[in-house]
Amino acid sequence: MAKALLGYVGGSDPRLLAEMRRLQQRVQDLESELVRIQAENDALAAAASHESLLESIDVPQAEPALT
Repeated sequence: MAKALLGYVGGSDPRLLAEMRRLQQRVQDLESELVRIQAENDALAAAASHESLLESIDVPQAEPALT
């Protein structure tokens, strides 16, 4: 009787289940995107610190290139 009062006649609504699956997939996609972007950010930060290390080296005059 409680099911009839709440409107549960045939089980879960397939539209609701489909929406739940779609949202779960979207969350997984966003989590993987976040991991990829964090890795890219870490690589860029490491490259930037490496470049600043090279700029801190004092070179009085650049050597000419050999031709």
